[in-house]
Amino acid sequence: MVSTSNVTEFIITGLFQGIEVQRACFVLFLPMYLATLVGNGLIVLTVSLSETLLSPMYFFLGYLSLVEIGYSSTVVPKFITDLLIEIKTISFKGCLAQIFSFHLFGVVEILLLVVMAYDRYVAICRPLHYMNIMSRQMCHMLVAGSWLGGFAHSLIQILITLPLPFCGPNMIDHYFCDLQPLFKLACTDTFVEGVIVFANSGLVALCSFLILVCSYVVILVSLRNHSAEGRGKALSTCASHITVVILFFGPAIFLYLRPSSTYTEDKLVAVFYTVITPMVNPIVYTLRNAEVKFAMRKLWSIKKPGMG
Repeated sequence: MVSTSNVTEFIITGLFQGIEVQRACFVLFLPMYLATLVGNGLIVLTVSLSETLLSPMYFFLGYLSLVEIGYSSTVVPKFITDLLIEIKTISFKGCLAQIFSFHLFGVVEILLLVVMAYDRYVAICRPLHYMNIMSRQMCHMLVAGSWLGGFAHSLIQILITLPLPFCGPNMIDHYFCDLQPLFKLACTDTFVEGVIVFANSGLVALCSFLILVCSYVVILVSLRNHSAEGRGKALSTCASHITVVILFFGPAIFLYLRPSSTYTEDKLVAVFYTVITPMVNPIVYTLRNAEVKFAMRKLWSIKKPGMG
């Protein structure tokens, strides 16, 4: 039997049913997305323009905030728009583009968090060699490697999805295009593709999370040899990183390291890491970092006449 795809678009069921509930969600999620853009955009501009935030840590933070904007923007704008539409559709090509972009930014963020943990490890455990190890060239290579890793990951996701035949039905039980809901619509057995996704997404997230946990354990243990002041400053920075890691990896591991389902709680968990986490991250970094707050006040305050 020759399988052919005759599905050109998909219908998305959305997060909740009911017009009133969807309108309430629109009122709730639109300000969250705008806050994500403003908060992360403010960090990107501050790091780019500030004369004091020149260390590699802030270089990576600026890229992380940029990735957060892209990560959220692959899903949230259409999701918010769909809340006002009765029949929510997306083309087959648009669905693939959303999957590619979503996984691209997601894995780049994972790898950047690993890079930031490495940066903190070198700064705290090998302070005398920090500037030599974390040179400007090395920082650019680490960021480029993160983008390359994200691109390779997303390319694999698309290459295993493209050959699948879709001949109906065409209703995706989610509020955006993701692999597991899409696989359920394929007119063939997708067990092998599911295993590949498990290895490509779930294990990448789990292994990266374990690396991050081990890194911060080593960092926290080594802090015992530092002065009280140095220990306090390092703990404050690490606490921000650890908070962001937990907010990002917790929901991702929950979804990708367990059998897929159509439960509403799966969609709510997805809302957490597509809408809420990108909005919270800039708050976490700025509230706990005196240097970032000072740089923001200095850059964005209105200068008085006669001041340079």
